[in-house]
Amino acid sequence: MHIALYKPDIPQNTAAIIRLCACLNLKIHIIEPCGFDLNDSRFKRVVMDYLGFSKIFRHKDYNEFLKKNKKKRIILMTTKATNYYHKFKFKKDDILLFGRESAGVPESLHISIENKIKIPMNKKTRSLNVAMSVAIIAAEALRQNKLLK
Repeated sequence: MHIALYKPDIPQNTAAIIRLCACLNLKIHIIEPCGFDLNDSRFKRVVMDYLGFSKIFRHKDYNEFLKKNKKKRIILMTTKATNYYHKFKFKKDDILLFGRESAGVPESLHISIENKIKIPMNKKTRSLNVAMSVAIIAAEALRQNKLLK
């Protein structure tokens, strides 16, 4: 199972997601450019020593990411989706793509990605923290594929 972050811009969120991926044995893809340097003290404080337990792939842009993952199914997590994550059938090698905290993903990606899902939420709220969303979706994908022990 893979997690992909599209141009992440909050170092603490990215670090928390890397820790989650290390603990759950998930591969993580960071689609550049990031809105911060990976030497940022805020990033290092949260990620601690989990970088050594993580399988991190860095891609200079979305096109490079696509070229290197053309045989994998990409699932976009978006508040604009009509389908809910708990009704979606995940596959073991799916890539779960999460947009930038400040802006999501461009409209062109929304159009080009077939599978889009969301987390049901109170209609008065906008969105969850991206790290929380990754944890919720990843847990369900792992549970469905019996990879969560």
